[in-house]
Amino acid sequence: MIQLKHVSQVFNGRQGRVHALENINLEVERNEFVTLVGRSGCGKSTMLRMVAGLLQPTSGTITVAGEPVTKPRRDVSFMFQRPALLPWRTVLENVLLPVEILRLEKAPHLRRAHELLELVGLTGFEKRLPHELSGGMQQRVSLCRSLIQNPNVLLMDEPFSALDALTREELSVELQRIRMEQATTIIFVTHSIEEAVLLADRVVVLSARPGRLRKVVPVDIPRPRTLGHNAHADRVTEVSAELHELLMPAPMGDIA
Repeated sequence: MIQLKHVSQVFNGRQGRVHALENINLEVERNEFVTLVGRSGCGKSTMLRMVAGLLQPTSGTITVAGEPVTKPRRDVSFMFQRPALLPWRTVLENVLLPVEILRLEKAPHLRRAHELLELVGLTGFEKRLPHELSGGMQQRVSLCRSLIQNPNVLLMDEPFSALDALTREELSVELQRIRMEQATTIIFVTHSIEEAVLLADRVVVLSARPGRLRKVVPVDIPRPRTLGHNAHADRVTEVSAELHELLMPAPMGDIA
């Protein structure tokens, strides 16, 4: 579904050239949930913007559904770290914003909006304004807006990072449920190892800048997953420990 071949990204700034990503080769299968983890500045968000067509790679190629990515696509949706809801628009109007921008037929998408709001537990809040909602509820609205056009690919850039720990886990469980009901390929950027393990089919670990693909860790744990006591808690802990070890700096004695 998504393929990156020998992708590198170099930025030219006032302080010189910054190598953000180097020689990334990665394939994401249709309907797969992949999380990207790595230290700050390793190029996770840069990779996501390139897949979205918001940024062109310095070298290498990116394809979605076999087509080269040269600009934003209608079948690829992007969910940012902040909800970015328009404060003067109601919940329903914010969800329908992409429909207006893309000039899509309103009636079927209105039904779709109500279905999505029901899916995330916001039935009855359609006429509320963003300031009347909690942070977690605002992100649920943002998620509905990202899904309104039935995207084939959903790109999520640390969408839960500004929320408290309990709300983050609650939304992670909610996203698992939505993903099981909605056929969508997802790439999810996070700094949280626990979040990565809860959500992913595979976790892509990037090295420190320049970001290189260090390892891809499969997460073969039945869904739904939680961080609490359950039949698969030992496996969740095991995968989390492996990711922690991969992300830790190398000891000084191991540096050539």
